[in-house]
Amino acid sequence: MAVDLQALYPKLIHLMLDTVFVVDKDNQIVFVSDACKALLGYHPSELTGTAITNYMHPDDLAITQASIVRVMSGKPHIDFRNRYIRKDGSVVHILWAAFWSEEVGARIGVARDITALWQAESELHFLAHHDPLTELANRSLFSERLESALRGARRHQNSLALLFIDINDFKGINDVHGHVAGDRVLRLIAQRLKSCVRETDTVARMGGDEFTVLLTDIQSQDAVAAKVEQILEIMAEPLGADFGAIKMPSCSIGVACYPADGEDADTLLSHADGEMYRVKKQRSIVR
Repeated sequence: MAVDLQALYPKLIHLMLDTVFVVDKDNQIVFVSDACKALLGYHPSELTGTAITNYMHPDDLAITQASIVRVMSGKPHIDFRNRYIRKDGSVVHILWAAFWSEEVGARIGVARDITALWQAESELHFLAHHDPLTELANRSLFSERLESALRGARRHQNSLALLFIDINDFKGINDVHGHVAGDRVLRLIAQRLKSCVRETDTVARMGGDEFTVLLTDIQSQDAVAAKVEQILEIMAEPLGADFGAIKMPSCSIGVACYPADGEDADTLLSHADGEMYRVKKQRSIVR
């Protein structure tokens, strides 16, 4: 018995888990498969005859228009990613494979929901660049941002400051109260440090009880001194009652400024580290 493939093809298209779109040269949707209900939340009849650009995330319109131009010039695009707004207002991340068909006079695209993949990639990227305990930038990300800040400072002839912070006597908290309690204190320290800086600045955990703060576009030495004083003040605030008998540890801060104390990352880090140890030694003498 012969199989009527021409009659079978439309049914096969509607069985696909990915969504098939056919869009004319004016960006009007002329056909969309049933999978669009799962992808965008719309029934095919709601999309047919409307502009596909109506559903694109506004922040992705420019890159999507560039992809459309590429496809309509005869160059298939099989690995394009963008975002659409679903009927319920949520955002879906989509991977596209599209080409222009001269025979049909339209571009044909197959869309796959990769929201879960995007979320997994984002989580992996975050874990690769952040400290898992405090969620601050880790040493690797801090180094990248410091190098980027130095390039910007050289280009615009700006200043920046690097603070190297060590938590005094932190080992005692772990020894007396345990590492779980110590981790809680470290998370609180991270929150307090972040509350002292702008979004353009960076707070990082370099490891153990050592932190760094990168302050960009510094206007004066007085501004740096004021920031150090602010950090010292907030770090001196007592812990809440839920911390029990644990006392908030103090900290020692070393400062290095570009370009006065160094013009490259290694020199600045070394200077700030040295200043931190000088402050810590002075503290022990006073005690």
